[in-house]
Amino acid sequence: MRVLVLTVSLLVFGLPLVAMLEFSTREVPNTLGARSADPWTRAGDYPQLVEGIVTSLELAALTVGVMLVLLVPTAVWVQLRLPRLRRVIEFLCILPLAIPAIVIVVGIAPIYAWVTYFLGDSSLTLTFAYVILVLPYAYRAIDAGLAAIDLKTLAEAARNLGASWATVLLRIVVPNIRSALVGAAFLAVALVLGEFTIASLLNYDNMQVAINEVGKRDAQLSVAVSLAALLLASLLLVGLSFVGRRRRTAVPVEVG
Repeated sequence: MRVLVLTVSLLVFGLPLVAMLEFSTREVPNTLGARSADPWTRAGDYPQLVEGIVTSLELAALTVGVMLVLLVPTAVWVQLRLPRLRRVIEFLCILPLAIPAIVIVVGIAPIYAWVTYFLGDSSLTLTFAYVILVLPYAYRAIDAGLAAIDLKTLAEAARNLGASWATVLLRIVVPNIRSALVGAAFLAVALVLGEFTIASLLNYDNMQVAINEVGKRDAQLSVAVSLAALLLASLLLVGLSFVGRRRRTAVPVEVG
């Protein structure tokens, strides 16, 4: 049964990737099935595409940073001090998954008018929207990591030894949930690199918007870049599975 499931999964997910590779390496005009890697080397011919890729990478880094700064202290504080609000926080974090992206855009468009007024029209301001989009995935990953450790005992022990809350968070909690944080970061990066709807509707440029524009003039190049982005996201998710399998070891309490 396992072999059958794996075979069907490989066919469903692998065949489109193989088709993309075949199309992106097809020599035009195609004679006797000749292949060429030229489409994979033409990215530099489109500055808009290069700029979009760089922007998406910057957005991924900013989204991961803001997401961790917001979610880790919040999740820790809720588990330690406000356990009754845990279900409420979970519900709020799941909302971006239940609400269609087009509806989210309609809701945040007036807010982005003020964001543009105060911060300019840089595409990096999409960080605020992307942090909202990654909440359902990142919060569940971080919450699962916190549930796997005896957070209350570790925090109380550190506090009794004179550690500040910042020390508890940075030197006690974070090392013990490192795999969960890496998993949340990988999921956030994969989502940001593949996001198109919000960026397009808000008239910002990122990698997917640039791929769409380039595809109107150079279909092979757009497919090549899309395949590269899919492979990168797949590698991140595979890496996440290996990180999750790492044996968790307790980190000794250090008080500085």
